[in-house]
Amino acid sequence: MTDALARPAASDRLATGRPGDLVHVAHDPALGTIEVRVLDPDAHLDVIHAWVTQPRARFWGLGELSRQELRDLYAYVDSLETHHAFLVFRDGTPVVLLQTYEPEHDPVGECYDVEPGDVGLHVFIGDRGAPIDAFTTRISRVLGDFLFASPGARRIVVEPDVNNDGAVNRMTRMGFTPGPVIDLPTKQGQLAFMDRERWFGAGR
Repeated sequence: MTDALARPAASDRLATGRPGDLVHVAHDPALGTIEVRVLDPDAHLDVIHAWVTQPRARFWGLGELSRQELRDLYAYVDSLETHHAFLVFRDGTPVVLLQTYEPEHDPVGECYDVEPGDVGLHVFIGDRGAPIDAFTTRISRVLGDFLFASPGARRIVVEPDVNNDGAVNRMTRMGFTPGPVIDLPTKQGQLAFMDRERWFGAGR
């Protein structure tokens, strides 16, 4: 069962809110209660700084930032109408850093033909909480449902680093349709897509 509390932006495509706002709640029989909150650059700084500075976070690209630089970066993101960041909690434990964006207002939009309703997505799993089977698949399902809770969202767009085997394999397992490899300012990305109809038809 999912309770959508998301407050769509003016485009009706991206959920948004004030820092710390609860915008989505989902109840999964294995995960427990999942809460999506708008990232608070101050209150959540300790958590996200500890995550992005780990060696395994190298593909996230923020490992060299100081605490103040990281705080300022996400404060800037919070000021934008086209890019948003969220912290996802599992039964009160922060587990995922999530970013959404309008591709036409991002470098990725210069690399493919953006369609109405496209929503860009970046996901970093920082923790898992209590061990369960298929954590990544389950949390990914919740996050996809969150994105599509905004009525203007028609298609999810991802572009993981081509060298990030874990992210690329996860994308494939989730049923994304591969697109071309694209050249971005900081990486080569494997473009892939998931439309609303396929998402809600897969295993539903």
